[in-house]
Amino acid sequence: MSAVIQHFFDPATSTYSYVVSDPGTRRCAIIDPVLDYDAAAGRTSHAGARRIADYVRGQGLEVEWLLETHLHADHLSAAALLKRELGGRLAIGRAIAEVQRTFAGLLNIGVDFPCDGSQFDHLFDDGESFFIGGLQAEALHTPGHTPACMTYRVGDAAFVGDTLFMPDYGTARCDFPGGDARALYRSIQRLFALPDDTRLFMCHDYLTAEREEHQHETTVARQRQGNVHVREGVDEDAFVAMRRQRDATLNAPALIWPSIQVNMRGGELPPAEANGVRYLKIPLDRM
Repeated sequence: MSAVIQHFFDPATSTYSYVVSDPGTRRCAIIDPVLDYDAAAGRTSHAGARRIADYVRGQGLEVEWLLETHLHADHLSAAALLKRELGGRLAIGRAIAEVQRTFAGLLNIGVDFPCDGSQFDHLFDDGESFFIGGLQAEALHTPGHTPACMTYRVGDAAFVGDTLFMPDYGTARCDFPGGDARALYRSIQRLFALPDDTRLFMCHDYLTAEREEHQHETTVARQRQGNVHVREGVDEDAFVAMRRQRDATLNAPALIWPSIQVNMRGGELPPAEANGVRYLKIPLDRM
């Protein structure tokens, strides 16, 4: 049987989350869930996570996996919350340890924070096979945006994280610590080698001047033929030059520091300090 794919959109961060389920076994994976965060008030809430949990329970599904495509810098993850409520194993790519080491230093988190990915239940190797119920899936390492970016392929569907956006918007930035435009180009070429009709599911969609409605799904063929940054005919050097020039004009994501501090912990909030209050750090003049 084919996977059943349900998307959820968070308008505050333009993020898509997914529940991918096997209709035969009623088991599922949750991909890139969002924790609501009011930056001005410093307050978290659970409306988006609740929509996902209600869907899972309403469909009678059992959560087998909570999958993060990468260490997001634009939204807080609700994976830890949903794991406590629904169960499942939290997973990300093995290179997460490299990203943790980088940001632990930038944030001066201290020696008590292990930079080994142990905050996650499973670290995927490149090309590793796994199952969602009876559905065979594959974890593909697609670095560039970050060193730890993964694409999860389930049948004819692939969940690409921030590696690609819709064809009219282009590709991910590569100016975060550890980002690499050449690695991103090569990761995209790996995705372009998948069958033409492979469905690609976005983690984000940002509207363009010509498009007024958000979209979350495209195909390998459409990306290869029409992606404004990396369509057929754009070579690696041209892509790298474009990406570096474009990245130099971009502001840091509004939620980068709150997101990183939570997401490097697998979606857990920082531990409370002596007064019982949790705090998020903002390093000055470091980004």
